[in-house]
Amino acid sequence: MKILVVQESDWLERNPHQQHHLMDRLAVKGHEIHVIDYPIDWPKDKSKGLIYPKKTFHNVNKVDTRANIQVIRPSFVKLPVLNYVSLANSHKKAINNEVKEFKPDVIVSLGLMNAYIASKIAKKNNIPFVYYLIDVLYTLIPEKPFQELGKHVNKKAIANSDLVISINEQLKSLAIELGAKTDKTIVIDAGIDFDSYNPDLDDSNIRNELCIMEDDIILFFMGWIYNFAGMKELAIELDKKRNDYPNMKIVIVGDGDAYGDMEKIKQEYNLDNQLILTGKQPYSKIPEFLSLADFCLLPAYIDEEIMQDIVPIKLYEYLAMKKVVIATKLPGIFKEFGEGHGIVYINEAKEVLPRAQSILNNGKYNEIANSGREFVKSNDWNVITNNFEKVLIDLIDSFND
Repeated sequence: MKILVVQESDWLERNPHQQHHLMDRLAVKGHEIHVIDYPIDWPKDKSKGLIYPKKTFHNVNKVDTRANIQVIRPSFVKLPVLNYVSLANSHKKAINNEVKEFKPDVIVSLGLMNAYIASKIAKKNNIPFVYYLIDVLYTLIPEKPFQELGKHVNKKAIANSDLVISINEQLKSLAIELGAKTDKTIVIDAGIDFDSYNPDLDDSNIRNELCIMEDDIILFFMGWIYNFAGMKELAIELDKKRNDYPNMKIVIVGDGDAYGDMEKIKQEYNLDNQLILTGKQPYSKIPEFLSLADFCLLPAYIDEEIMQDIVPIKLYEYLAMKKVVIATKLPGIFKEFGEGHGIVYINEAKEVLPRAQSILNNGKYNEIANSGREFVKSNDWNVITNNFEKVLIDLIDSFND
Protein backbone atom coordinates (compact mmCIF):
# COMPACT_ATOMS: atom_id res chain seq x y z
CA MET A 1 0.00 0.00 0.00
CA LYS A 2 1.28 3.46 -0.96
CA ILE A 3 0.16 6.18 1.46
CA LEU A 4 0.51 9.91 0.89
CA VAL A 5 0.20 11.92 4.11
CA VAL A 6 -0.50 15.66 3.88
CA GLN A 7 -0.18 17.98 6.87
CA GLU A 8 0.58 21.61 7.72
CA SER A 9 2.90 20.99 10.62
CA ASP A 10 6.54 20.01 10.94
CA TRP A 11 6.96 16.25 10.62
CA LEU A 12 10.59 16.37 11.68
CA GLU A 13 10.85 18.75 14.62
CA ARG A 14 7.55 18.45 16.49
CA ASN A 15 7.22 15.79 19.19
CA PRO A 16 5.81 12.45 17.99
CA HIS A 17 2.06 12.55 17.55
CA GLN A 18 -0.50 9.94 16.54
CA GLN A 19 0.40 10.09 12.85
CA HIS A 20 4.11 9.52 13.52
CA HIS A 21 3.43 6.40 15.56
CA LEU A 22 1.07 4.99 12.95
CA MET A 23 3.11 5.78 9.86
CA ASP A 24 6.40 4.54 11.32
CA ARG A 25 4.73 1.26 12.21
CA LEU A 26 3.00 0.96 8.85
CA ALA A 27 6.33 1.62 7.14
CA VAL A 28 7.93 -1.17 9.16
CA LYS A 29 5.09 -3.46 8.04
CA GLY A 30 6.18 -2.83 4.44
CA HIS A 31 3.93 0.02 3.32
CA GLU A 32 5.45 2.86 1.32
CA ILE A 33 4.84 6.29 2.84
CA HIS A 34 5.48 9.82 1.60
CA VAL A 35 4.66 12.90 3.69
CA ILE A 36 4.13 16.48 2.55
CA ASP A 37 4.71 18.82 5.49
CA TYR A 38 5.29 22.46 6.44
CA PRO A 39 7.88 23.91 8.87
CA ILE A 40 5.32 25.72 11.01
CA ASP A 41 7.99 27.35 13.19
CA TRP A 42 9.65 29.08 10.23
CA PRO A 43 9.41 32.56 11.87
CA LYS A 44 12.11 31.36 14.29
CA ASP A 45 14.35 30.42 11.37
CA LYS A 46 17.25 32.89 11.22
CA SER A 47 18.45 31.88 7.75
CA LYS A 48 18.48 34.60 5.14
CA GLY A 49 16.35 34.77 2.03
CA LEU A 50 12.74 35.51 1.24
CA ILE A 51 11.98 32.03 -0.12
CA TYR A 52 12.08 28.87 1.94
CA PRO A 53 13.51 26.35 -0.55
CA LYS A 54 11.89 23.03 -1.33
CA LYS A 55 13.49 20.19 0.62
CA THR A 56 13.19 16.40 0.53
CA PHE A 57 14.22 14.23 3.46
CA HIS A 58 14.86 10.50 3.04
CA ASN A 59 14.94 7.62 5.52
CA VAL A 60 12.95 9.57 8.13
CA ASN A 61 11.70 7.92 11.32
CA LYS A 62 10.27 9.32 14.54
CA VAL A 63 9.48 6.44 16.89
CA ASP A 64 10.89 3.32 15.17
CA THR A 65 14.38 3.42 13.69
CA ARG A 66 13.41 0.71 11.20
CA ALA A 67 10.95 3.02 9.46
CA ASN A 68 11.89 4.60 6.14
CA ILE A 69 9.61 7.53 5.27
CA GLN A 70 10.17 10.24 2.68
CA VAL A 71 9.22 13.80 3.69
CA ILE A 72 8.64 16.43 1.00
CA ARG A 73 8.67 20.06 2.14
CA PRO A 74 7.46 22.46 -0.58
CA SER A 75 8.81 25.98 -0.87
CA PHE A 76 6.95 29.10 0.29
CA VAL A 77 7.41 32.82 0.83
CA LYS A 78 8.66 33.67 4.32
CA LEU A 79 6.30 36.57 4.93
CA PRO A 80 3.11 36.63 7.04
CA VAL A 81 -0.06 36.06 4.97
CA LEU A 82 1.98 35.54 1.80
CA ASN A 83 3.21 32.30 3.31
CA TYR A 84 -0.34 30.92 3.07
CA VAL A 85 -0.83 32.08 -0.52
CA SER A 86 2.47 30.62 -1.68
CA LEU A 87 1.87 27.48 0.36
CA ALA A 88 -1.40 26.82 -1.45
CA ASN A 89 0.37 26.89 -4.80
CA SER A 90 3.45 24.91 -3.81
CA HIS A 91 1.49 22.23 -1.95
CA LYS A 92 -0.93 21.85 -4.87
CA LYS A 93 2.03 21.33 -7.17
CA ALA A 94 3.65 18.86 -4.75
CA ILE A 95 0.45 16.83 -4.27
CA ASN A 96 -0.14 16.65 -8.03
CA ASN A 97 3.46 15.56 -8.51
CA GLU A 98 3.10 12.82 -5.88
CA VAL A 99 -0.09 11.58 -7.55
CA LYS A 100 1.75 11.41 -10.87
CA GLU A 101 5.07 9.98 -9.69
CA PHE A 102 4.37 8.16 -6.41
CA LYS A 103 0.86 7.00 -7.42
CA PRO A 104 -0.58 6.68 -3.88
CA ASP A 105 -3.32 4.17 -3.16
CA VAL A 106 -4.78 6.49 -0.52
CA ILE A 107 -4.28 10.07 0.70
CA VAL A 108 -4.44 10.72 4.44
CA SER A 109 -4.66 14.37 5.43
CA LEU A 110 -4.33 16.21 8.74
CA GLY A 111 -4.18 19.79 7.49
CA LEU A 112 -6.56 22.59 6.53
CA MET A 113 -5.76 24.34 3.28
CA ASN A 114 -3.63 21.56 1.86
CA ALA A 115 -6.24 19.03 3.03
CA TYR A 116 -8.88 20.77 0.94
CA ILE A 117 -6.50 20.90 -2.03
CA ALA A 118 -5.62 17.22 -1.57
CA SER A 119 -9.30 16.26 -1.32
CA LYS A 120 -10.04 17.88 -4.70
CA ILE A 121 -7.04 16.27 -6.34
CA ALA A 122 -7.96 12.90 -4.85
CA LYS A 123 -11.51 13.14 -6.19
CA LYS A 124 -10.28 14.14 -9.64
CA ASN A 125 -7.95 11.13 -9.76
CA ASN A 126 -10.33 8.65 -8.07
CA ILE A 127 -8.03 8.16 -5.06
CA PRO A 128 -9.57 7.43 -1.63
CA PHE A 129 -9.26 10.47 0.64
CA VAL A 130 -9.15 10.11 4.43
CA TYR A 131 -9.36 13.07 6.80
CA TYR A 132 -7.54 12.20 10.02
CA LEU A 133 -8.83 14.44 12.80
CA ILE A 134 -6.47 14.55 15.79
CA ASP A 135 -6.76 18.24 16.66
CA VAL A 136 -8.96 21.29 16.13
CA LEU A 137 -6.53 22.89 13.72
CA TYR A 138 -8.33 26.11 12.89
CA THR A 139 -8.08 27.19 16.54
CA LEU A 140 -4.28 26.92 16.25
CA ILE A 141 -3.98 29.46 13.43
CA PRO A 142 -1.87 32.24 15.01
CA GLU A 143 -3.67 35.01 13.07
CA LYS A 144 -7.06 35.19 14.81
CA PRO A 145 -8.89 36.75 11.83
CA PHE A 146 -8.01 33.68 9.75
CA GLN A 147 -9.48 31.16 12.18
CA GLU A 148 -13.03 31.43 10.85
CA LEU A 149 -11.71 30.98 7.31
CA GLY A 150 -9.74 27.98 8.55
CA LYS A 151 -12.91 26.48 9.98
CA HIS A 152 -14.68 26.97 6.65
CA VAL A 153 -11.83 25.26 4.78
CA ASN A 154 -11.86 22.47 7.37
CA LYS A 155 -15.56 21.87 6.65
CA LYS A 156 -14.86 21.70 2.90
CA ALA A 157 -12.09 19.12 3.33
CA ILE A 158 -14.22 17.00 5.66
CA ALA A 159 -17.19 17.18 3.26
CA ASN A 160 -14.95 15.87 0.46
CA SER A 161 -13.68 12.94 2.56
CA ASP A 162 -14.43 9.32 1.78
CA LEU A 163 -13.73 8.55 5.44
CA VAL A 164 -13.09 10.62 8.57
CA ILE A 165 -11.06 9.02 11.35
CA SER A 166 -10.86 10.72 14.75
CA ILE A 167 -8.92 9.66 17.83
CA ASN A 168 -11.68 10.17 20.40
CA GLU A 169 -15.45 10.51 20.71
CA GLN A 170 -15.36 14.27 21.28
CA LEU A 171 -13.50 14.83 18.01
CA LYS A 172 -15.89 12.46 16.24
CA SER A 173 -18.79 14.62 17.41
CA LEU A 174 -16.93 17.70 16.19
CA ALA A 175 -16.30 16.09 12.80
CA ILE A 176 -20.01 15.39 12.37
CA GLU A 177 -20.79 18.93 13.49
CA LEU A 178 -18.40 20.15 10.76
CA GLY A 179 -20.23 18.15 8.12
CA ALA A 180 -18.84 14.60 8.20
CA LYS A 181 -21.34 11.86 7.40
CA THR A 182 -22.11 9.71 10.44
CA ASP A 183 -21.69 6.45 8.52
CA LYS A 184 -18.31 7.61 7.22
CA THR A 185 -16.88 8.74 10.56
CA ILE A 186 -15.10 6.35 12.92
CA VAL A 187 -12.91 6.45 16.02
CA ILE A 188 -9.53 4.72 16.24
CA ASP A 189 -8.08 5.42 19.68
CA ALA A 190 -4.61 6.64 20.55
CA GLY A 191 -2.05 3.93 21.20
CA ILE A 192 0.64 3.01 23.70
CA ASP A 193 3.93 1.18 23.30
CA PHE A 194 3.62 -1.02 26.39
CA ASP A 195 7.14 -2.39 25.97
CA SER A 196 8.59 1.09 26.43
CA TYR A 197 5.99 2.50 28.84
CA ASN A 198 6.56 -0.05 31.56
CA PRO A 199 5.63 0.98 35.13
CA ASP A 200 8.46 -1.15 36.50
CA LEU A 201 11.13 0.84 34.65
CA ASP A 202 14.15 1.68 36.83
CA ASP A 203 14.34 5.44 37.47
CA SER A 204 17.60 5.51 39.48
CA ASN A 205 19.78 6.86 36.64
CA ILE A 206 17.49 9.74 35.79
CA ARG A 207 17.03 10.57 39.48
CA ASN A 208 20.79 10.82 39.90
CA GLU A 209 21.06 12.91 36.75
CA LEU A 210 18.47 15.41 37.99
CA CYS A 211 19.51 15.26 41.68
CA ILE A 212 16.08 14.06 42.82
CA MET A 213 15.84 12.46 46.25
CA GLU A 214 13.70 9.44 47.15
CA ASP A 215 11.38 11.52 49.32
CA ASP A 216 10.80 14.19 46.63
CA ILE A 217 7.30 14.31 45.14
CA ILE A 218 7.58 14.85 41.41
CA LEU A 219 4.93 16.82 39.49
CA PHE A 220 5.66 15.99 35.86
CA PHE A 221 4.76 17.67 32.58
CA MET A 222 6.03 16.75 29.12
CA GLY A 223 5.49 18.08 25.63
CA TRP A 224 4.96 21.49 24.09
CA ILE A 225 4.60 24.18 26.76
CA TYR A 226 1.84 26.48 25.58
CA ASN A 227 1.21 29.76 27.39
CA PHE A 228 -2.18 28.34 28.39
CA ALA A 229 -0.69 25.09 29.73
CA GLY A 230 -0.97 26.29 33.34
CA MET A 231 2.66 25.52 34.13
CA LYS A 232 3.67 29.15 34.72
CA GLU A 233 0.87 29.56 37.21
CA LEU A 234 1.78 26.31 38.96
CA ALA A 235 5.45 27.28 39.29
CA ILE A 236 4.55 30.65 40.83
CA GLU A 237 2.10 28.93 43.20
CA LEU A 238 4.84 26.51 44.29
CA ASP A 239 7.01 29.49 45.15
CA LYS A 240 4.23 30.96 47.30
CA LYS A 241 3.57 27.66 49.07
CA ARG A 242 7.07 26.19 49.16
CA ASN A 243 6.97 25.97 52.97
CA ASP A 244 3.74 23.96 52.78
CA TYR A 245 5.11 21.59 50.11
CA PRO A 246 8.89 21.46 50.66
CA ASN A 247 9.34 18.08 48.96
CA MET A 248 7.37 18.87 45.80
CA LYS A 249 9.31 19.48 42.61
CA ILE A 250 8.10 20.30 39.11
CA VAL A 251 9.88 18.52 36.25
CA ILE A 252 9.14 19.73 32.71
CA VAL A 253 10.43 17.75 29.74
CA GLY A 254 9.96 19.67 26.51
CA ASP A 255 10.01 23.14 25.04
CA GLY A 256 7.51 25.50 23.47
CA ASP A 257 6.04 28.99 23.52
CA ALA A 258 6.29 29.39 27.30
CA TYR A 259 9.73 27.83 27.79
CA GLY A 260 11.49 31.20 28.01
CA ASP A 261 8.96 32.40 30.59
CA MET A 262 9.52 29.23 32.63
CA GLU A 263 13.26 29.96 32.70
CA LYS A 264 12.58 33.52 33.87
CA ILE A 265 10.22 32.30 36.60
CA LYS A 266 12.81 29.80 37.77
CA GLN A 267 15.41 32.55 38.10
CA GLU A 268 13.14 35.32 39.41
CA TYR A 269 11.52 33.17 42.10
CA ASN A 270 14.69 31.29 43.01
CA LEU A 271 13.19 27.90 42.14
CA ASP A 272 16.47 26.20 41.25
CA ASN A 273 15.75 23.30 43.57
CA GLN A 274 12.04 22.93 42.81
CA LEU A 275 11.65 23.63 39.08
CA ILE A 276 13.62 21.39 36.72
CA LEU A 277 13.55 22.25 33.01
CA THR A 278 15.19 19.62 30.81
CA GLY A 279 14.30 21.10 27.43
CA LYS A 280 13.41 18.86 24.52
CA GLN A 281 14.57 15.26 24.94
CA PRO A 282 14.92 12.29 22.56
CA TYR A 283 11.70 10.32 22.27
CA SER A 284 13.49 7.12 23.30
CA LYS A 285 14.36 8.68 26.65
CA ILE A 286 10.84 9.87 27.52
CA PRO A 287 9.74 6.69 29.39
CA GLU A 288 12.80 7.00 31.61
CA PHE A 289 11.96 10.59 32.48
CA LEU A 290 8.34 9.64 33.04
CA SER A 291 9.35 6.82 35.38
CA LEU A 292 10.41 9.27 38.08
CA ALA A 293 7.03 11.05 38.15
CA ASP A 294 4.55 10.78 41.00
CA PHE A 295 1.86 12.93 39.40
CA CYS A 296 1.54 13.75 35.72
CA LEU A 297 -0.08 17.04 34.83
CA LEU A 298 -2.34 18.67 32.28
CA PRO A 299 -3.52 21.82 34.11
CA ALA A 300 -4.40 23.80 30.96
CA TYR A 301 -6.81 26.72 31.09
CA ILE A 302 -10.26 25.19 31.29
CA ASP A 303 -11.79 27.78 28.92
CA GLU A 304 -9.03 27.62 26.28
CA GLU A 305 -10.74 26.91 22.94
CA ILE A 306 -7.82 24.90 21.57
CA MET A 307 -8.10 22.38 24.43
CA GLN A 308 -11.84 21.73 24.39
CA ASP A 309 -12.02 18.70 22.09
CA ILE A 310 -8.58 17.12 22.17
CA VAL A 311 -7.20 14.21 24.18
CA PRO A 312 -3.37 14.39 24.11
CA ILE A 313 -1.69 11.06 23.44
CA LYS A 314 0.57 11.61 26.46
CA LEU A 315 -2.39 11.00 28.79
CA TYR A 316 -2.48 7.37 27.67
CA GLU A 317 1.28 7.10 28.24
CA TYR A 318 0.94 8.61 31.72
CA LEU A 319 -1.76 6.11 32.66
CA ALA A 320 0.15 3.17 31.16
CA MET A 321 3.02 4.00 33.52
CA LYS A 322 0.64 3.82 36.53
CA LYS A 323 0.90 7.51 37.28
CA VAL A 324 -1.93 9.52 38.76
CA VAL A 325 -2.92 12.26 36.32
CA ILE A 326 -4.12 15.66 37.57
CA ALA A 327 -5.87 17.57 34.80
CA THR A 328 -8.37 20.35 34.34
CA LYS A 329 -11.83 19.04 33.49
CA LEU A 330 -11.68 19.65 29.76
CA PRO A 331 -14.66 18.32 27.76
CA GLY A 332 -12.72 15.99 25.46
CA ILE A 333 -10.73 14.43 28.28
CA PHE A 334 -13.74 13.97 30.54
CA LYS A 335 -15.79 12.44 27.70
CA GLU A 336 -12.98 10.00 26.96
CA PHE A 337 -12.01 8.97 30.51
CA GLY A 338 -14.89 9.98 32.76
CA GLU A 339 -14.46 9.52 36.51
CA GLY A 340 -12.44 6.84 38.27
CA HIS A 341 -10.01 5.94 35.48
CA GLY A 342 -6.73 7.35 36.71
CA ILE A 343 -7.47 11.04 36.18
CA VAL A 344 -8.24 13.45 39.01
CA TYR A 345 -9.88 16.68 37.86
CA ILE A 346 -9.22 20.25 38.95
CA ASN A 347 -10.45 23.66 37.78
CA GLU A 348 -7.12 25.49 37.60
CA ALA A 349 -3.39 24.95 38.00
CA LYS A 350 -3.30 26.38 41.53
CA GLU A 351 -5.26 23.35 42.75
CA VAL A 352 -2.53 20.87 41.74
CA LEU A 353 -0.48 21.14 44.95
CA PRO A 354 -3.25 20.55 47.53
CA ARG A 355 -4.89 17.87 45.37
CA ALA A 356 -1.66 15.92 45.03
CA GLN A 357 -0.99 16.16 48.76
CA SER A 358 -4.55 15.09 49.55
CA ILE A 359 -4.22 11.95 47.40
CA LEU A 360 -1.01 11.01 49.20
CA ASN A 361 -2.48 11.74 52.63
CA ASN A 362 -5.62 9.67 52.13
CA GLY A 363 -3.72 6.66 50.77
CA LYS A 364 -5.63 6.58 47.46
CA TYR A 365 -2.63 6.87 45.14
CA ASN A 366 -2.21 3.20 44.18
CA GLU A 367 -5.94 2.69 43.73
CA ILE A 368 -6.19 5.62 41.31
CA ALA A 369 -2.99 4.68 39.44
CA ASN A 370 -4.04 1.06 39.00
CA SER A 371 -7.45 2.06 37.65
CA GLY A 372 -5.75 4.21 35.00
CA ARG A 373 -3.48 1.41 33.83
CA GLU A 374 -6.46 -0.95 33.66
CA PHE A 375 -8.45 1.56 31.58
CA VAL A 376 -5.82 1.89 28.83
CA LYS A 377 -4.59 -1.71 28.71
CA SER A 378 -6.29 -2.37 25.35
CA ASN A 379 -4.63 0.62 23.63
CA ASP A 380 -1.66 -1.33 22.35
CA TRP A 381 -0.03 0.30 19.31
CA ASN A 382 0.12 -3.02 17.47
CA VAL A 383 -3.66 -3.36 17.72
CA ILE A 384 -4.26 0.29 16.81
CA THR A 385 -1.94 0.06 13.79
CA ASN A 386 -3.59 -3.13 12.56
CA ASN A 387 -7.02 -1.51 12.86
CA PHE A 388 -5.87 1.58 10.96
CA GLU A 389 -4.25 -0.56 8.28
CA LYS A 390 -7.41 -2.64 7.79
CA VAL A 391 -9.60 0.47 7.49
CA LEU A 392 -7.35 1.89 4.76
CA ILE A 393 -7.18 -1.40 2.86
CA ASP A 394 -10.95 -1.85 3.01
CA LEU A 395 -11.45 1.70 1.72
CA ILE A 396 -9.01 1.14 -1.14
CA ASP A 397 -10.72 -2.17 -2.01
CA SER A 398 -14.13 -0.44 -2.10
CA PHE A 399 -12.75 1.95 -4.74
CA ASN A 400 -11.47 -0.94 -6.83
CA ASP A 401 -14.72 -2.94 -6.77
